[in-house]
Amino acid sequence: MASSTCYFAGLSLLCWLLASSSTASAQLSPNFYVTTCPHLENIVHFTMAHVIRQDHRMGASMLRLFFHDCFVNGCDASVLLDDTPTLQGEKNAYPNQNSLRGFEVIDRIKTSVEARCPNTVSCADILALAARDAVKLLGGPTWTVPLGRRDTTTASMSAANANLPPPTANLSSLISLFASKNLTARDMTALSGAHTVGLARCSSFRTRIYNEPNIDASFAAVQKSACPVVGGDDNLVVLDMSTPIRFDNGYFKNLMARQGLLHSDQELFNGGSQDAWVRLYARSNHAFAQDFIVAMVNMGNIAPLTGSSGEIRRNCRFVN
Repeated sequence: MASSTCYFAGLSLLCWLLASSSTASAQLSPNFYVTTCPHLENIVHFTMAHVIRQDHRMGASMLRLFFHDCFVNGCDASVLLDDTPTLQGEKNAYPNQNSLRGFEVIDRIKTSVEARCPNTVSCADILALAARDAVKLLGGPTWTVPLGRRDTTTASMSAANANLPPPTANLSSLISLFASKNLTARDMTALSGAHTVGLARCSSFRTRIYNEPNIDASFAAVQKSACPVVGGDDNLVVLDMSTPIRFDNGYFKNLMARQGLLHSDQELFNGGSQDAWVRLYARSNHAFAQDFIVAMVNMGNIAPLTGSSGEIRRNCRFVN
């Protein structure tokens, strides 16, 4: 982690990127497809812009797909694999059931990329670029994505069930889960800011709004109208009531007002070690954007397959 001197000198992004350099990042390069598929980023951005104009939710969905991919054995597109008679994918793992969406968007991008650059670009890299463009198109920051990942030929239902943080997790569990992926608590808090967009199902926050003391009473009352004590498990509520379709620091302002929708959200501002980061991000959208960029690059460096490992899938849903 960058030193406080480095941070307050206004060099947070540069210093933290240098401090967070790794073998994985050295194997990836933003220029990986510069000669083999020079129009790749334009293709991804054009498709994402069209999709998000039609459905703003898809921006949050792309972020969630990328997160759920990287946290299960690395950023290798395992989350995109369908079940087959010989392979059990991750789509039906408990954290993914009825919550992941946007697979058809990746299919659409992949088809366009294959038409221009056949057998060249991995599904894992397409997902990383789609997540970046989703943030930008919702009004958030943009960044250079290191590329060169390859696609796995396997998936792990058990890892998906074990490695993805549940909405009921406490702070120590969250820190431990992120540390297991070489992500710091600061990374974790910045990445959690992705909950400034998107929706959550009633079943993931019912216990919080009815039973937890660290919640604003008027906020809880509003949520109870959409999430009854019994039934309505699949009813959807926005994670950030203030600016639900804009990527900004509203999430952190909500936490300070005790209006985090998920238990795991409010744990970041509950008298613990992350309170100072929440205060900083609530005060400065710029500070949040800088740290979110670094955290996304760090997450994208989780155990990528490179070189001759894995493959370049022709169809993101199936092994070649």
